[in-house]
Amino acid sequence: NGLVFDSEGRLCLCEHGDRRVSRIEKDGKKTVLADNYMGKKLNSPNDLVFHTNGDLYFTDPPYGLPKNYDDPTRELDFCGVYLRKKGGKLILLTKEMSRPNGIALSPDEKTLYVANSDVATPVWMAFAVKKDGTLGKSKVFVDGMKWVKEKLPGLPDGMKVDVDGNLWATGPGGVWVFTPKAEVIGNISTGTNTANVAFGDDGSTLYIHSTPIGEDV
Repeated sequence: NGLVFDSEGRLCLCEHGDRRVSRIEKDGKKTVLADNYMGKKLNSPNDLVFHTNGDLYFTDPPYGLPKNYDDPTRELDFCGVYLRKKGGKLILLTKEMSRPNGIALSPDEKTLYVANSDVATPVWMAFAVKKDGTLGKSKVFVDGMKWVKEKLPGLPDGMKVDVDGNLWATGPGGVWVFTPKAEVIGNISTGTNTANVAFGDDGSTLYIHSTPIGEDV
């Protein structure tokens, strides 16, 4: 699912089916970065983002499991947001979110944004990041329920932050652009389920991933 390069240019990936976060080394071999929490298998890691110090944040909803939240192979009874320290230690940051999905850091790395792709609570959360990388107070950054009630396709999913700190977030109705103060700058209406975004070239190009309505994103 989620893909990101580390500071050495190695591709790190969320492997839904294998229920782990891995890294592809320069020789092509694969290193497992995280596959369990306190001896229990992760659900199905979804998205990830690096801190400049090498620490890795990632989300773990149940979407990669055949029966989703009710899959009998689930070993954890929650969906977590985790911090993998550069040295390898895995820390559960929060399990308050029902379906943590997309994840992003503000440019100053003082705020962690996490999307909740649950039709009952379609929100984007903002967490204060402490000096040790763990999370402080949380707040609902933007509540997308109004767009869900309008029957716009999609739910809060992947997102990226631009150089000015604006959050480009996929959700009901395509891609929403929010200021750091949660003000809506605009919307790119795709007319379908929209799952992820990424900046390319010099940052002036936005790539958008979407799927036909009725298909899994």
